[in-house]
Amino acid sequence: MPSLHDVDLLSVVPVMPVVVANSADEGVAIAHALVAGGLPAIELTLRTDAALDAIRAIADEVPEILVGAGTITRPGHAKLAADAGAKFLVSPGTTGSLLHAMQDTGLPFLPGVATLSEVLAALEAGITELKFFPAEAAGGVPFLKSVSGPVPTARFCPTGGITAASAASYLALPNVGCVGGSWLTPADAVASGDWDRITKLAAEAAGLR
Repeated sequence: MPSLHDVDLLSVVPVMPVVVANSADEGVAIAHALVAGGLPAIELTLRTDAALDAIRAIADEVPEILVGAGTITRPGHAKLAADAGAKFLVSPGTTGSLLHAMQDTGLPFLPGVATLSEVLAALEAGITELKFFPAEAAGGVPFLKSVSGPVPTARFCPTGGITAASAASYLALPNVGCVGGSWLTPADAVASGDWDRITKLAAEAAGLR
């Protein structure tokens, strides 16, 4: 795993698993399954009460995975996630205060953008690696193709509505480093503890490079 200071979040894995964990144990089991499939990174979303505990447990028990916190929607989330052991942060959108809070942690982060104006604002702030969300709803592959001309320095991790079938079309774009995928951890597989299925899906995604 690259050192934290040198990490290029868009180059760690071709598909960044976007995960919801309902308990710390569940988060750890998912992390182990993803690593076994060749995806040593996880964006664990702050959508459940157990999310911070899960991040803490993954950081402690699965050190071979790069664990990040997603759904950073309030400035206070950034420090909470960092204190729990998150190694990177991801927000679905960006405000000035949210941007500053993520910067203050010293962690790598991907701020969310959905329009060209938001991309330009991020570039003005010196940020070139961005999350494009919600990707499919906000224009998908055609949008990213269109912005590559006027803003060639911006690179993206599109997330939202992307599937195993559509991921390759995004990854083929020169301004896309990776995609975010929630299809790697189907709710029924997680509920039944079918970690082998998650490992298989992760292995397929790892082959999309």
